[in-house]
Amino acid sequence: MSNLLETLTTEELSKVKIVSLIKEQILFNEGDQCESVGIVVEGEIEIVSYSYRGKEIIFNHLYPGMVFGNNLIFSSNPVYKGSVIAKKPAKVALIYKNTLISLLKSNIDFLLKYLQYQSDMGKDLNGKIKLLSLDNAEERFFYYLHSQNGVITYSSITKLASTLSLQRETLSRLISRLVNEKKIIRDKHIIRQIKK
Repeated sequence: MSNLLETLTTEELSKVKIVSLIKEQILFNEGDQCESVGIVVEGEIEIVSYSYRGKEIIFNHLYPGMVFGNNLIFSSNPVYKGSVIAKKPAKVALIYKNTLISLLKSNIDFLLKYLQYQSDMGKDLNGKIKLLSLDNAEERFFYYLHSQNGVITYSSITKLASTLSLQRETLSRLISRLVNEKKIIRDKHIIRQIKK
């Protein structure tokens, strides 16, 4: 289980709902009211929406220990902006709003972990905004490479392109050119920056 759940006592854990999902099962639809914070216990979750032309927009990839709904639950408009879908069989812990408030009041370890997670998400969001403000694909790629300490580990070019908000073909051509220019080394699913 995640660090956030590990801060809970057995009694507190009994107030958390565990949901098991099969691959491609939708937990929440875009437009649903957010009434709980979700913590991925096992598997992989994506938050996905679609453009007017039907293009898939992936807001977030979530892995064990990651949290969702935390930026919505106390919002003045707590509505999901994308569907929450299991990309693999998954287990998710749901902490409903009243339980969350109680835990934040009574469990200092939980409160501190929750606030740390919120702060880290804010930093990540600022990084994503900066990434998206770079309109040149190469600048965007190197900004992301630098943010990953010069090493990118990725599962597929498609997912990496999505992370960088680039077209898959654009990223493939860019990586090939940067390898030829000896600016990066690509070995299977790892990209390393060549230090000059």
